[in-house]
Amino acid sequence: MTDTGADIQVTQGIQGIQGTRGIQQVIDTTRPHPARVYDWYLGGKDNYPVDEELGRRIAAIDGGSAPRAARANRAFMRRATRALATEHGIGQFLDIGTGIPTEPNLHQVAQAVTPDARVVYVDNDPIVLAHAGALLVGTPQGVTEYVQADARDPHTILERAARVLDLGRPVALSLIALLHFVADEDGARDLVGTLVDALAPGSALVLSTMTADFEPENVHKGIAAYAAGGVTLVARSHAEVSGFFAGLGLLEPGIVPVADWRPDEPPAGGGPVSLYGGVALKP
Repeated sequence: MTDTGADIQVTQGIQGIQGTRGIQQVIDTTRPHPARVYDWYLGGKDNYPVDEELGRRIAAIDGGSAPRAARANRAFMRRATRALATEHGIGQFLDIGTGIPTEPNLHQVAQAVTPDARVVYVDNDPIVLAHAGALLVGTPQGVTEYVQADARDPHTILERAARVLDLGRPVALSLIALLHFVADEDGARDLVGTLVDALAPGSALVLSTMTADFEPENVHKGIAAYAAGGVTLVARSHAEVSGFFAGLGLLEPGIVPVADWRPDEPPAGGGPVSLYGGVALKP
């Protein structure tokens, strides 16, 4: 992992990082973390050997489709954010499960269209907190804020987000590559329902999540590899993903592999991307 300039102490695989708000955070470097594995997929430096080991193991299993899916997912986020800001005039964004900053970040995309856009990022990983400063550098006219909270606690997220966002006006809720880490029995559907219910008409849901519809054998091997590392992963069918958008108006082209959602460049090739993505408006 690269030196972040933070106050770091290492003791038997546990690192303490002084976060951006002066809170001592503990990072367990003995177990892989989804945000750090994802960072490795994207070619980032903010991961540990245990994360790289899992990432390499999964990439070997699926022929490299996981890193390809990670890149396609980031591109989907950028296109969806740009579309909502440009075509639907949304100037407020709530991004839950932010992950380690990878440019261009969501606020950079949104504020390039709407300089005074307001963005709240949410994550509960100490290493994301340590890098949150990179998420908070936006336009002078706009606002960016980071909230340290668990995605499974939507009421706390909404309470803290409301200090920055006007929930009486449209908000784009981004749940990018988050829900495959939350099982239905752990409240995935209630989580989405609670968040969407709190938003004003004209708000949007941007969602991407893993599926085994295209490469079932490889995906299930990847799920097993994550499970061996202590990480829960859930693959959902097209019908199951559609359930998250119940009562909302899907934008074209509907729920599709993330690489196929309004692509702005030719497909990279190399096989299917096992992530569904969709964008919908709240009536």
